[in-house]
This record gives sequence, structure tokens and C-alpha cells, in this order.
Amino acid sequence: QLQLVESGGGLVQPGGSLRLSCAASGFTLDYYAVGWFRQAPGKEREWVSCITTGSNTDYSDSVKGRFTISRDNAKSTVYLQMNTLKPEDTAVYECAAGRNLCTLGEYDYWGQGTRVTVSS
Repeated sequence: QLQLVESGGGLVQPGGSLRLSCAASGFTLDYYAVGWFRQAPGKEREWVSCITTGSNTDYSDSVKGRFTISRDNAKSTVYLQMNTLKPEDTAVYECAAGRNLCTLGEYDYWGQGTRVTVSS
């Protein structure tokens, strides 16, 4: 079965850190750009970050300087290191993969999501 599986979410205090993982199952991520999106309760889904096949990265203004996206093609996994977390980062985080994801927003695969809650 071809799918993306996210993990690493949980409850963390403000100022804390989490590392999310997005693992490909049944296919390799080598030829795909991968992005992270999030949807907070009652809000629309927003784009968070993207990494190309050449490891060029981009971030939304709301997370720039706090989040870092990286990839390990040998493990077919993309990571999102989230530091200095704020309550407004609370959301379900989803990853997506597509050959033109970072440039055109087109995806081929979409994960089920992992929940992140930032609260004291």
C-alpha cells in the first residue's frame, strides 16, 4: 500500500520542541518534494514548509526561524523539527508528497496527520 505515515506528535509545553516524521510506505521519496501542512481547530489548513528533491527549503512566516525541515532519502523520511513551540502551533500536522509540490502545490500522496498540542 502506497502511503505517507506521520508520527511524533504529542503534548508539549510552550517553548518546548518536537520532531515530526513523515515516512513513505510502499514507495521511495527520492523523486518527490515533501511538504508539511497544519490545520488548527476551527481554522483552514495552512502550508507550513516544503523541501524539494534537491533539499531546497521554504517556510511560512509564522514558523520561519523556529522550524526546520529535512529529509533522509535512505529512510524515505522527511522530518520537521519544531522548536520554541507556541500555543498557536497547536494543530493536526499533515505531510504531502508530489513531484511539483513546492512549486505548483500538486500532490500525489497525503498522510493522515499527527496531532500537536502546545499547552501548559
